[in-house]
Amino acid sequence: TLGFNERTCPSFSNCATEIAVNIGGVRLVLDGDVLNRYPESRLAELINCSTLNYDVIYSLCDDYDPGKKEFYFDRDPDAFRCIIDVYYFGEIHIKRGICPICFIKEMEFWKIHQSYLDECCKSYLTEKEEELAEIANKVKLILDDLDGDPSVNCSARCLTFLWKLMEKPESSLPARVIAIASFLFVLVSSVVMCVGTIPEVQVEDEEGDLVEHPMLEAIETACIGWFTVEYLLRFVSCPNKRHFFLSFMNIIDFMAIMPFYVVLTLTYLGTAMMDLAKVQQAVQALRIMRIARIFKLARHSSGLQTFTYALKRSFKELGLLLMYMGIGIFVFSALGYTIEQSHPETLFSSIPQSFWWAIITMTTVGYGDIYPKTTLGKCNAAISFLCGVIAIALPIQPIINNFVHFYNKQTVLETAAKHEVELMELQSSEDSLMKATRKCGAAGALESSMRTSRSDNCIPLLEESTRTSKKSKNYCSETE
Repeated sequence: TLGFNERTCPSFSNCATEIAVNIGGVRLVLDGDVLNRYPESRLAELINCSTLNYDVIYSLCDDYDPGKKEFYFDRDPDAFRCIIDVYYFGEIHIKRGICPICFIKEMEFWKIHQSYLDECCKSYLTEKEEELAEIANKVKLILDDLDGDPSVNCSARCLTFLWKLMEKPESSLPARVIAIASFLFVLVSSVVMCVGTIPEVQVEDEEGDLVEHPMLEAIETACIGWFTVEYLLRFVSCPNKRHFFLSFMNIIDFMAIMPFYVVLTLTYLGTAMMDLAKVQQAVQALRIMRIARIFKLARHSSGLQTFTYALKRSFKELGLLLMYMGIGIFVFSALGYTIEQSHPETLFSSIPQSFWWAIITMTTVGYGDIYPKTTLGKCNAAISFLCGVIAIALPIQPIINNFVHFYNKQTVLETAAKHEVELMELQSSEDSLMKATRKCGAAGALESSMRTSRSDNCIPLLEESTRTSKKSKNYCSETE
């Protein structure tokens, strides 16, 4: 009974001082003066209602026993133990193991405002609401892939099919094949770019300069052709052209194919407008931009996308790492330069030149091109790489935690979205079966049994969006 008064009221007229409630089988006796601290709550309204107005009593509780003077509520007792704290402490904490979304519904039932939640619980609730909205968006995308909009015309359906084919590998087998082919083209193009720089593989042109082998150039041209067709098809079928151009991955795709056509233009037309040497320099500068196509792998790898998100969430830790390293580089390079000036053969000519030594020492690389020769300089170097190891190790753990947290979260959200879709399909099939059996005159018992078997775990954000799709499914079932 949570330490409350255990005595029951001798009559309902004395319930202004005490009230007996039964929450899901847990009996509690609460003080009326404490409950009246929040007069708009359900318990305060119940304690102040008249003993003769049973309609009001039964509108506030599930059942009432006049003999025991006890009010019954079919609610969660664990959630009520948290909510009752507001009457005594003025704030509410959500205990571990209680679903925050269900807890908010409990607060709404007891007519307690969400502003009484503590700040830590508000942030936890906001996080869960964001997860719920993300699940709802994933379910909407899955439903769009499964159903589509029957009201659109043929051209719009073709564009939608093409968009799913090029952008959503999980939508169909041909889309998965295209994604795998695109992944292989990226790998082949990257390998060709690397192999083309090997002198043994290169051939001499008419002027005696080494250039790429013609076979490698043909493979490169075929890869660029695939990337170009893929980019154009995705652009044509994209429902939002502005978002398409501003997307980071689409910018990477454009940068992967643009140098090829610029080089092609400069090779055949540039010599007429500028010197041949300048054209060759521009071509070499643009060829290096081909390394951008390796980032296309992130489009087909959920692990790389998760890693990118983890880095975005870890800007604070990365900033601390850069700050620690910057301070250490400045301090130890200045000390190293000052200490090594006493040696006649010093390698530390200036503090900016000592920055390079501090960087490779604190990161434990140590090329050996510059090193201290005095005893104090060696002690300074030892302290610098120890501090560097510590400075690098400290922010690594939060970055790893962000990666693991986001990866697990995405896995759980995808599983929850698929489970929600399965529940919706099951409910739709049950509705269709009930309507079919109702026509045969045997729907009474079956309908009641199915109502009790349905899951009440629905996403509120999806109730409006899925109503139309459910009606269309039911209509098709009835027509069949």
